[in-house]
Amino acid sequence: MTNEAARAPVDRPALLAGFLAAAGWGAADRRTLAGDASFRRYDRLFRDGESAVLMDAAPPQEDVRPFLAVADILHRLGLSAPRILARDVAAGLLLLEDLGDGTYTRLLATGADENPLYALAVDALIELQRRFDPAAAQLPPYDEPRLLAEAALLVDWYLPAMSGETPPDSLREAYLDAWRAVLPHAASAATTLVLRDYHVDNLLHLPQRPGVAACGLLDFQDAVLGPSSYDLVSLLEDARRDVAPALAERMIERYLAAFPAVDRAGFLASYAVLGTQRNCKIVGIFTRLWRRDGKPQYLPHIARVWRLIERDLAHPALAPVADWLADNIPSELRGIPPRRDAP
Repeated sequence: MTNEAARAPVDRPALLAGFLAAAGWGAADRRTLAGDASFRRYDRLFRDGESAVLMDAAPPQEDVRPFLAVADILHRLGLSAPRILARDVAAGLLLLEDLGDGTYTRLLATGADENPLYALAVDALIELQRRFDPAAAQLPPYDEPRLLAEAALLVDWYLPAMSGETPPDSLREAYLDAWRAVLPHAASAATTLVLRDYHVDNLLHLPQRPGVAACGLLDFQDAVLGPSSYDLVSLLEDARRDVAPALAERMIERYLAAFPAVDRAGFLASYAVLGTQRNCKIVGIFTRLWRRDGKPQYLPHIARVWRLIERDLAHPALAPVADWLADNIPSELRGIPPRRDAP
């Protein structure tokens, strides 16, 4: 291949058409299903009374291999990730089983009873963690460097947006030192498969399937090996939906009842630390999506996320982070960033 050919732009529509034709879906009716905060996009295909979902995850921004690896793990655990109908890994194209439109988000918005839905999601998480063997999976660790890099998004994106100034390196390092002091509490929970975005937008109700297979799973390509408390936090401290504290408490108790040997105090400390870490990351990400990517639609959720942070900060394990935030992001700076610098 010549250098000129190697540099030639990819005709992605032709690539998509060829992939679908080879998979037997070339003549299917294709409708946009969704985009998300990444570079992935999804189309729903219709053919002779059947449907499927096309994931278009164009390289180099996206890589479908992690999705395939985690889907294989979930299938072997008997959980309901979409089946892979066809793949072109190099092109970033997957044809997936269509699990339907019954997302928790849609069901809850139309008045579905939240209690059995959340109980099913917790039970699916319990089944995953009971059966998953961390030693048998080749996944990246959710280690201190990764957790610190995520927590740093708060000072890298949110704090400048609120203050109008770039914080000095010394302030950022003091913030990370506070996190270094508390992150050991996160390891009080056992290591397991962490899906990382385990919340109502990525869960579906599949009532025709038995047991925990009735909980469909989406958007798990960023999975890691990390503390077992993390996905429970993702579910119950939802950035986009208010979860009543009483419901959250019932679901935590349901989870802990399934693992009677777990150190309760240690698990709750891990839950609080990772809840705060995750939510600090989310505040930073939502700000970055606006300032860098021109996506302001996530900004209204920031007030809710700050409420979750403040609730978790009451745990004594988080004292160093609570003190840093009180000194550097006081209550008057905890809100939606002004749009003076919007793209």
